[in-house]
Amino acid sequence: MSTSLERYTDRFEQYADRYPRIVDVVLVLALMGCATLGSNLTLPGADPPDQDGTAIVLMGVSCLALLKYRTHPRTAVVVTAVCTVIAISLGYLLTPLLLGPVMAALYWLATLTDRKTTRVFGVTTMAALMVAAAISDSMDRVSLVLRTVGPFFWLLLPLAAGNMTRLRRAYLASVQARAEHAERTREEEARLRVTEERMRIARELHDVVAHHMALANAQAGTAAHLALSNPQQTKKILTDLTGTTSSALRELKATLGLLRQNDDPAAASLEPSPGLARLPELVSACASVGLTVTVTTAGEPRPLSPGVDLTAFRIVQEALTNVTKHAAADAAHVRIAYAGSRLLITVSNDGPGTTGTTGTTDTTDTMGRTDAAEAVPSRGFGVMGMRERAHTIGGELRAGPRPEGGFEVTTALPLQPSAPQAAPHAAPETAPQAAVAATDVPAGGEES
Repeated sequence: MSTSLERYTDRFEQYADRYPRIVDVVLVLALMGCATLGSNLTLPGADPPDQDGTAIVLMGVSCLALLKYRTHPRTAVVVTAVCTVIAISLGYLLTPLLLGPVMAALYWLATLTDRKTTRVFGVTTMAALMVAAAISDSMDRVSLVLRTVGPFFWLLLPLAAGNMTRLRRAYLASVQARAEHAERTREEEARLRVTEERMRIARELHDVVAHHMALANAQAGTAAHLALSNPQQTKKILTDLTGTTSSALRELKATLGLLRQNDDPAAASLEPSPGLARLPELVSACASVGLTVTVTTAGEPRPLSPGVDLTAFRIVQEALTNVTKHAAADAAHVRIAYAGSRLLITVSNDGPGTTGTTGTTDTTDTMGRTDAAEAVPSRGFGVMGMRERAHTIGGELRAGPRPEGGFEVTTALPLQPSAPQAAPHAAPETAPQAAVAATDVPAGGEES
């Protein structure tokens, strides 16, 4: 029943918004008829007032004032109340029909104005009509209680209905505003999600391609350097170069396959994401370009979530890649420590640092690697990508030169990610002193 009533009410409001003047004239004519009929009513045995035309004039004035209720609701209430009080004072019986114009004016006042205005004008109008009814001669046969209680409840009805209508309109307006705001922000949220996904894909492809291409470049340079002096070693390096490029193609294929994967259960399963279990392969690949990597583990190893395992491996991989590309060092050290609920990883080397931004000399070490001062003319995205990976799972990362020489990358990762893996801006937890807020990459640690 209420649903049907609301439907008809909505249709009437839509029609009233489309043709306001027609609706106002029809309502005023209907109220005029009700007020005229009410002026002719009397109590049984009582004589009607002598001023028949006066009531019609008063009701006509009050109904004409209602035509301005949209722009002047307070004026409409005052005029209709004054006309009704005069009519009651002249001896006309106070009936709901005679109160029709006042009730309509109070309803529109409660609908179009604020609560304070409604309260002031409503209470004043009710008090004036109750006093007029109490002293009216037309209601001498009625007790004083009935004279005052009747008008009070009849006038309270439009005020309550008007307040309900105003609250309903405010609610619908707020719902519409929220819907419009959601529509405006939907496209922006979609762009933000696309940007975040593009950054994640770019970071993954960088880690896959940059590492293997750096190793392949170093292997090719070493082979060229030793081609004449040590053919046997050159052959071994070229064999390792084939394995490096094959591994790069496999990882690139797996990454692209993951991007193309659909929700079909019958789709071919992809190669699992790399983790710390593949550190021996990474150490072997670095050894093929003349970089000796030592790995030490402290604490009792504990199982890692797939996201933390992948992040730890990629950070170690990128740090060792930077060593092979930019540091004139023959050895690197990887330390993995399980401390409480954190996984601490440190990758360091003892080689002299280079700025990686300028350089005029071409220095080549014993394994044929060219100094980064000439090879890398500008900063890359290696350290930035490592830092983003650590922050994604609630960790911290620091990269910078060591006081005793060389370069060091230190990260602290939670054993279990502190936020879902899809959230790219997870709030980092408090890290140990060794992995406090990350710093810019200084000389000697240029990223790839």
